[in-house]
Amino acid sequence: MPRPNPRSHSLLDRIGATGSLLCAIHCALLPVLIALLPSLGVSVLASPGIEKGFVLFATLFGLAVLAWSYRRHRAMRALGLLVPGLLVLWVGVLYPPLHESTVPHAVAMTFGGTLVGLAHVVNLRLNHGHVHDASCAHQH
Repeated sequence: MPRPNPRSHSLLDRIGATGSLLCAIHCALLPVLIALLPSLGVSVLASPGIEKGFVLFATLFGLAVLAWSYRRHRAMRALGLLVPGLLVLWVGVLYPPLHESTVPHAVAMTFGGTLVGLAHVVNLRLNHGHVHDASCAHQH
């Protein structure tokens, strides 16, 4: 398996953090957007399929990047934020009573997206603060 590149880790975590935090902002503003959609003619953005696609992408991207980084820093802090965040997001899109009520759904999606974004920020900090020494788990 190729040795992880620190620049790649940094770029991927920055992309993940930015995307996740943009997702959280999107979810917080979605109730306002839904009210404006008929006048804007862009109701496709509120479709459940789009939302599930975003959550699926966040899941695959987050797990891949954080698992790759875990091999390097061996700290569980980032995964400890990512996993609960992903669980909240999946409950938000798959649990019908929550998905059908606008405000609780928006709160769940905003909270989950924020946790996923913070997981990427923590991972970025863990990778940035990593020092190559005899205690490293990977080859130098």
